[in-house]
Amino acid sequence: MARPTPVSSQQSMRNEHWMFDDAMNEQIRSTHAPDGRVVDVTQGHIDASDDQTNLSAADGALDALHKICCELSCKCSRGGDAHATTMAIFNMLSSYPWAAKVVLTLAAFAVNFGEFWLIAQLCTSNPLAKSVALLKQPDISEHSQTLKSHFDALSKLINAMFDVTKCIVELTQLHSSKYVSIGEPPLSTAMAHIHTATYWIIASVVACTRQITGLIGMRHEFTTVTSEAWELSSLAHKVSSIHEHLQSRLRLCYERIDADEKKLMEAFEHFKRTIETPQVDNLKILQNIFGKEENLLNPDRAEVCINVLGRKHVLLLISDLSISQEEIRVLEDVYKERVSSGLNYEIIWLPIVDRTTWSDYYREKFSTLQSIMSWYTVSQHVAIEPAVIKYIREEWGFVKKPIAVTLNPQGKVLCPNALNMMWIWGNSAFPFSSEKEESFWKATPWTLDLLVGRLEPNLPTWVSQQKLVCFYGGVKMEWIESFTTATKAVAEALGIGIEMVYVGKKNKRERVKKITGLIKEKELSHAWEDDNVWFFWNLLESMLYSKNQHGKTIENDVIKQEVTTMLGYDSSKNGWAVFYTGSGEMVKANGEKVLSTMDSFDQWKNLAKQMGFVPALRKKLEWVIPVHHCTRLILPSNGGRIPERVQCAECGRPMELNFLYRCCAE
Repeated sequence: MARPTPVSSQQSMRNEHWMFDDAMNEQIRSTHAPDGRVVDVTQGHIDASDDQTNLSAADGALDALHKICCELSCKCSRGGDAHATTMAIFNMLSSYPWAAKVVLTLAAFAVNFGEFWLIAQLCTSNPLAKSVALLKQPDISEHSQTLKSHFDALSKLINAMFDVTKCIVELTQLHSSKYVSIGEPPLSTAMAHIHTATYWIIASVVACTRQITGLIGMRHEFTTVTSEAWELSSLAHKVSSIHEHLQSRLRLCYERIDADEKKLMEAFEHFKRTIETPQVDNLKILQNIFGKEENLLNPDRAEVCINVLGRKHVLLLISDLSISQEEIRVLEDVYKERVSSGLNYEIIWLPIVDRTTWSDYYREKFSTLQSIMSWYTVSQHVAIEPAVIKYIREEWGFVKKPIAVTLNPQGKVLCPNALNMMWIWGNSAFPFSSEKEESFWKATPWTLDLLVGRLEPNLPTWVSQQKLVCFYGGVKMEWIESFTTATKAVAEALGIGIEMVYVGKKNKRERVKKITGLIKEKELSHAWEDDNVWFFWNLLESMLYSKNQHGKTIENDVIKQEVTTMLGYDSSKNGWAVFYTGSGEMVKANGEKVLSTMDSFDQWKNLAKQMGFVPALRKKLEWVIPVHHCTRLILPSNGGRIPERVQCAECGRPMELNFLYRCCAE
């Protein structure tokens, strides 16, 4: 394999002694095929006992480390070709980013020779190190003065390697910065040499390994080491020059960041003043949102001027590209109904995207979402001004879950998130203001109709027939069969009609679909289809977020208390059930308690005949004290305030607040 060839004098640059020709550059780059894995290369001190755990968790990094250790030990001890060994390590680390390549290689070097290097450095000044050196490395200890120039050269090179590694890590972090573009100087010029810097770090590790391995194996044959020290000094000079070059690029990057941050803050404050100042119409606000981009795509996908939205009620639908088709479909139903309701408002989709990771995949997703939206959309993904995105995140609280900010014809913000009231009340909540939402809640009691009135068309008929109605959920088929069988037996024993409806579980689409099929096949009960299941759980979350938005607490709000309890049931592993009668009586419980209560019906049969099913069941459930319970409430992060205090649905005690990061792709 050809050795690296520096650039010729005709291609002269200030740093030519460490730069390569096109062929060598291509050879190095051809080994780089990152697969998206992320290794934390910035983590500080890790306890020795945690080393394996942290590395093994980092996508096979521990295995890679062991392979590099073996490559360095085997090839360097046999005097193999240094360039070939360097390229072999590149090939081992092909799937890792540049920063991870250098960090893992340095870690392997430290694993192999950390002890030797520590003793060699300290044996002349530290009594303990000197004693260890006499036991483990007697010849090196004896010739420490002769080898001083060699150790000095090693030390200088190792320090330079660490300096360049820190620069590489910093530059890869800046790569994802929202202020510095990788396609523009100064970052582009720095990143153009990352592969070269990485090569010289790994080559330096190989050189250090060969030198140290040679020293350990020399025993009583110590002679002059001038040539070896010169090789290390030459490498140290190259690596130090790379460090100076990358440092200068970093300084320029940070200068650019400071300047851009200042511009962003000025634009942010300007937009904040504009949106908080009374306007004649909404156009000034909209123009500030889109900056130079003055055209939108209308529902027919034709380009129109932003002026068409002047003096109209406008909902700013804000989301990233993960907005679901269900969310779009439900909003579309409300949007289309506005015409028959005689309402004059429009919706604009404002996608919040990461410009630094934009790719063909995201471009296609953006276009697909545009094509299924029946309202106004931006003409391109970068249409929204960065300062406005900052305002959206910091002032309107957008995180990931979609929100809809209401602007009246004068551009005044009526509600920072109207989606909740749109899910709950539809167009009757127009103009979707916080005041309207508050007035609706004051007039809305906690009833089953609030939960399922729009989803279960048979409910009025069942109520008029004085039937007992049960809605239940969960994903354990064994519990579902036992519960439905036991409950129908209790109803039959009491001589009352009953209708049972399975409403699934949040975020378990495929599993719920399978269970729904089994329920229908075995004729256990009614079961909702996908769309109704999704809407039911999102409706409950919307009620909770709406209440949070108005500062309601569980202690002073019955609806919030009931909704929180039901979401808590769903977040737990067991099933749950709610029973309802036409007289408005309602009782609910988790799956374990309600099934054990049905199974022990003989104990409360007489009570049920005297009081009625729901009051008797409620009383019986109060007697059931579970030996142990573990209740969870999992809520997606969004712009609404997360309640700091939540009571357990089972015992009423305050629940602990934890953070959960989850990826649930079925």
